[in-house]
Amino acid sequence: MVEGPGGHALKDNIEQQNRQVNWPFNWLFRKHGSSARKTVTFGDAAEVSGALLWTVVSLIAILLLWFIATTVWGLPDEWSQYADEVRAGLSEDESYGQRDLLRDCDNAADDPSEFPGLPECSYVQWLSEATLPSPIQVAEATWDFARNGYSGFTVWQHLWLSFSRLAKGLFWGVAIGVPIGLAMGLSSRWRGIFDPIVELALIPLFIVWFGIGEEGKVNLLLFAAIWIMVIAARSGVLAVNTTKVHAAYSLGASKAQVLRHVILPNALPEIFTGLRVAIGVCWGTLVAAELLGASSGLGFTIFKARQFFLLDLMLSAVILISILGVTMDVAMRMAEKRLIPWRGKG
Repeated sequence: MVEGPGGHALKDNIEQQNRQVNWPFNWLFRKHGSSARKTVTFGDAAEVSGALLWTVVSLIAILLLWFIATTVWGLPDEWSQYADEVRAGLSEDESYGQRDLLRDCDNAADDPSEFPGLPECSYVQWLSEATLPSPIQVAEATWDFARNGYSGFTVWQHLWLSFSRLAKGLFWGVAIGVPIGLAMGLSSRWRGIFDPIVELALIPLFIVWFGIGEEGKVNLLLFAAIWIMVIAARSGVLAVNTTKVHAAYSLGASKAQVLRHVILPNALPEIFTGLRVAIGVCWGTLVAAELLGASSGLGFTIFKARQFFLLDLMLSAVILISILGVTMDVAMRMAEKRLIPWRGKG
């Protein structure tokens, strides 16, 4: 029993320490610094952040499931040995033509006369190569893509051309969309003017107006980003607490000061959210944009690889786009955390 001055405080401190559990890898779940001991309560969005350990676990689970689904299981050793013997008796061209047949026990078993002495075999494979290549095949295709490029361009040229198109379209989408969204949130007149334009689907006309050249690809990405930014900026303005606006006016602030010091800071969280959404949409639109007469880029690579049934190369380009998209999203989250520290704090 703790007695004397400060005894209750010491007792509470001991009980608090006893309640703390030292789980393995606990450092991956908590924040560093002075906020490490802060209790995360349900509904406190400002205190919710990603857990690195769970991200790693999720990625490992996806890769493991992918490997299991695309790998042949239950294949007897006798069949592998028999397949090698059959291959050894074929010419190079014949061996190449029989490769898929030898890999598939069911197809080979349909005509036993072609393979005398065929051993009994059965296997489990959830997805065939024609549906989804295995991780090893995709890794090999990625390595070949990195060394030799594709369609006369190196992998870095494909990456740069796709990224530059996306950056241009995204930049102009933000530069044009945010002012329009702010105007729609602040003025009934401007909202009435732009509401019909935002609701219309003008992509076909956009392609007709700007063509399928390099400018057309950038403009298509601009078109994908601009309306997201318009809606995000308008929502950000409408979400501003009017009490803060009234307080600023009561202190003698002008309209320009209210816009700069009250409306913009409170609308920035919605604008950043819209920007993150626009980045994801633009990466998806990039594939469509590079179908318009392009001869380079990751979207072009996906399209051409699909035409020639090079699914491993196609998946390799998809993974590269995913990596770039995730990298940009992480950079946006870091910028958001640094530039808008008041987000989620009222």
